[in-house]
Amino acid sequence: MTIAPTALLAIAQAVSSASSSSVMTAVLTGLGTGLGLIVAIGAQNAWVLRQGVRREHIGLVIAICALSDLVLITVGTGAIRIVTGLAPWVLEVLRWGGVVYLAVFAVSSFRSALRPGALEQSAARPAASVAATTLALTWLNPHVYLDTVLMLGTVTNDFGPARWWAAAGACAASIVWFTGLGLGARALSRPLSSPRTWRVVDVLVGCVMLGVAAHLALGS
Repeated sequence: MTIAPTALLAIAQAVSSASSSSVMTAVLTGLGTGLGLIVAIGAQNAWVLRQGVRREHIGLVIAICALSDLVLITVGTGAIRIVTGLAPWVLEVLRWGGVVYLAVFAVSSFRSALRPGALEQSAARPAASVAATTLALTWLNPHVYLDTVLMLGTVTNDFGPARWWAAAGACAASIVWFTGLGLGARALSRPLSSPRTWRVVDVLVGCVMLGVAAHLALGS
C-alpha cells in the first residue's frame, strides 16, 4: 500500500526539478503530439461523433474516452519499458479481437442505415449499453496502445524529469478534443437530425469501422 505515496513523491520531485522553460516545452510537445495522434478519424472518434449527433449519453461517452486516455498516457509515461516487453503478444490478441468487433459493429451500422425504424430504436439505448460499446471501441483497439502508450510514452519519457508535464499536455489534448468533438456534434444535432442525415452518419461510421478493421487485419 506504499506504492501510491512513493509514486506521488517521485512525481513531485521530478516536477520540482524541472525548469520553467523545459516544463513549457514539455507541455506544448505533449499537447501537440497528443492532438496529432487522436485527431485522425478512427473507430473511437466516429463513435463519439455519432453519439453527439444523436444526443445519446454523450457526456458519458466523452468521460470514458478522456479518462481512458488519461490512464493509458499515465501507464505509457510511468511504465514504458514494462509495456514494451508485453506489447508483442498483447497487441496481437487485441488486434484480432478488434478486427472481429469492428466488423460486427460496421454491419450493425449498415443495418441501421437501411432500416429507418432501427434509428428510433437505437435512440433508446441504455447508458450501460453505450458505455460498453465505448469501452470496447477504446480498449479493443491496438492502435490505442501503439499510439497512446508506446509512441506517446516514448515522447514523454524523452523529457526526463519533465516527463509528467509532457504527459499533462497530452492529457489536456485528449480532454479538449473529445469534449469539443462530442459537444460540437451535439450542438449540430438539431440541424442534422433528419432521418436521412442519420442514415448518412451510420453509413460513414460503418465505412470507418470496416476501414479500421481491414487496416488491423492487414497488420499495417
